[in-house]
Amino acid sequence: MIKGAIFDLDGTILDSMFIWYTIGEDYLRSLGKEPKENLKETFKTFTLEQAAEYYRENYGVTLSVNEIVDGVNKMVERYYAETVKLKPGVEVFLEKLKAKGVKMCIATVTDKHLVEVALSRLCVRDCFSEIFTCASVGHSKEEPHIYREAQKHLGTSKKETVVFEDALYALKTAKLDGFITVGVYDIHEENQAELKTTADYYIEDYSKFEKFWISINK
Repeated sequence: MIKGAIFDLDGTILDSMFIWYTIGEDYLRSLGKEPKENLKETFKTFTLEQAAEYYRENYGVTLSVNEIVDGVNKMVERYYAETVKLKPGVEVFLEKLKAKGVKMCIATVTDKHLVEVALSRLCVRDCFSEIFTCASVGHSKEEPHIYREAQKHLGTSKKETVVFEDALYALKTAKLDGFITVGVYDIHEENQAELKTTADYYIEDYSKFEKFWISINK
């Protein structure tokens, strides 16, 4: 029986991945510097702090890491505060998990303040007992630390805990560490076929809760 659920945020709960496709280049241009590469790919698995260090080391940005992170956050905060939406069917899906007694938390690369702003505006913040970020645990999702911290908080075993991810690399990390994994469809994940075959379960439509619940608790 599933007793705990760890949710990624962008592309899994929020329809927000479009923000991160251009923000790296947009921020650099705001400093008067032209990108020499596709920063979306470079920053694909980076935390904001790691991206800030990259700006300093590779583009000669003299601002501190904290100043860079603050600058990026200000650019994206408006999206989270005013624009981004839940993926279709998520609110009802979460409420049904909650009604089943499943404990839930967030595990994300995104800054905690931005997560709080978006989830509170969208009225689903109270579904999650805690928000874990890669920055707060000190490791990216290429390593399992964030999932382990979230599981410890939930007080559930790995066999009782499901990790929801839209990104293939992150889902692989959770799966290799022994978690039950759910791949969530998002148009921005290019390796959709592999995500579907790698995940233990796969969600294209959050409205199919009953089918999901029956299959995962067989």
